[in-house]
Amino acid sequence: MRLILLGPPGAGKGTQAQRLVEEHKIPQLSTGDMLRAAVAAGTETGLRAKAIMDAGNLVSDDVVNAIVADRIDEDDCANGFILDGYPRTLPQADAVEAMLAERGTALDAVVELRVDDDAMVERVAGRYTCSNCGTGYHDTLNQPETEGTCDKCGSTEFKRRPDDNADAMRTRLQVYYKETSPLIGYYYAKDKLRVVDGMGSIDGVSEEIRGVLSSI
Repeated sequence: MRLILLGPPGAGKGTQAQRLVEEHKIPQLSTGDMLRAAVAAGTETGLRAKAIMDAGNLVSDDVVNAIVADRIDEDDCANGFILDGYPRTLPQADAVEAMLAERGTALDAVVELRVDDDAMVERVAGRYTCSNCGTGYHDTLNQPETEGTCDKCGSTEFKRRPDDNADAMRTRLQVYYKETSPLIGYYYAKDKLRVVDGMGSIDGVSEEIRGVLSSI
């Protein structure tokens, strides 16, 4: 099964991707991980990417597309994969279509986690994690059972990502709607789009995704 997960920052794509990995035994592919792996492995494309990054520049679409193409040729992608955070733009979406067509295959579905923007701002702005084990918490939605103490490891040290605040989240949403949301119409026109209510519980969203994928 070859899937793309769509949705704004904080919609829960990473969490749902991990569940799909466990259920379908296919890898989750994120551009950040693929880029780091290609650089570490010293592949031809990875060396190109490293030179660009060392010069302080953004990695171009053609390099990112080449890294994705190399990655989906690996053995663990033979039965499918989940693309998380890619494609982000219409040109990248065209590149995915082309690279899959070259391999005689195609996407099975694009799952959009549809969410409420105001709720996303609140959800992300309240996030924090245990500094020791990484367990996630939230100011109002998911506090530790004992205030100030991690439920999992007992640590009393917590941290927040610098961009987990309301202003940064609104900026990230602006980028999403400008660059990535056009993919919703793109995949709808291709009859690949499957919309899921991302505002439910984690288990509820997982069950809804399971339902839409079972009809494919």
